Amino acid sequence: MLDDRLRTLLQNMPKAELHIHIEGSLEPELIFALAQRNNVQLAYASVEALRDAYAFSDLQSFLDIYYAGASVLLTEQDFYDMTAAYLARAHADNVRHTEIFFDPQTHTARGVPFETVINGIWRACQDAPLSAELIMCFLRHLSEDDAIATLDESLPYRDKFIGVGLDSSEVGHPPEKFARVFERARNLGLRLVAHAGEEGPPAYIESALDVLKVERIDHGVRSLESPALVERLVREQMALTVCPLSNIKLRVFDVMGSHNLRTLLDAGLAVTVNSDDPAYFGGYVNENYFAAFDALPLDATHARQLARNSFQAAFIDPERKRAFLAEVDDFFANA
Repeated sequence: MLDDRLRTLLQNMPKAELHIHIEGSLEPELIFALAQRNNVQLAYASVEALRDAYAFSDLQSFLDIYYAGASVLLTEQDFYDMTAAYLARAHADNVRHTEIFFDPQTHTARGVPFETVINGIWRACQDAPLSAELIMCFLRHLSEDDAIATLDESLPYRDKFIGVGLDSSEVGHPPEKFARVFERARNLGLRLVAHAGEEGPPAYIESALDVLKVERIDHGVRSLESPALVERLVREQMALTVCPLSNIKLRVFDVMGSHNLRTLLDAGLAVTVNSDDPAYFGGYVNENYFAAFDALPLDATHARQLARNSFQAAFIDPERKRAFLAEVDDFFANA
């Protein structure tokens, strides 16, 4: 049971968020407001009807609604408003630094220019009350040629994002499908991450590391199925950006009490807690902490470790990293 003291600690501790899809922060209320602004017809009669549709059996059933929600995003101001709303929520959760995923292919396929997408999101990050960087994700259900074309299209805006990632439907789309585009991104000096080991097997995590040469694994909860992989992840201190509420909502685990977050921590893995697609999965980063700590045997020591892990895994310069870690240590010393 989550007592008030631990809840307050989780609420107020400084933290980074490293696994957040900006399109997945689009709340039903904002979807309807943007639909009205842009004269877009939605398939749902009301905010409540749309929210009621958020009952997912797996990743694909979520993605179907996720892409439908994104259809209301048409102008630079739409992307700005969506991003600003997320950043305000993150700031309220005492997120000090965030690295935001965005999916340009979701929008360029609808005729929205790349420039419109990135400029709106980036401008909101510049106006934010916290540190925010962008990571451009490739949709893995599309072809690698499509991803390469997206990378080419992004180059005039190279100063506005720090890395690339790989998201969307995992099963049937192994990381090695994107070997060439990740090699190009690496040669451009971009940071590299990839979703692996959520619905896909531990082998997907291995190929993300060996073929794509990623620096962080998004999700990675199925790594425990391979003791050799766990040993490697611990040895390399390869961060996992775990998203507890998402894992329950998408049936990776049946209930939070069966989530393996504590087991991952006990194994020495560099686990972080994140919200993934908070508008769809029932909560922003603090709700993810609250739900996990309420259901699992986790305490203030684990909270401090998770907060430290979040900054250790962030793509920030060593001096800023030391400052954030000192902030965590000071907070817990005085809590």
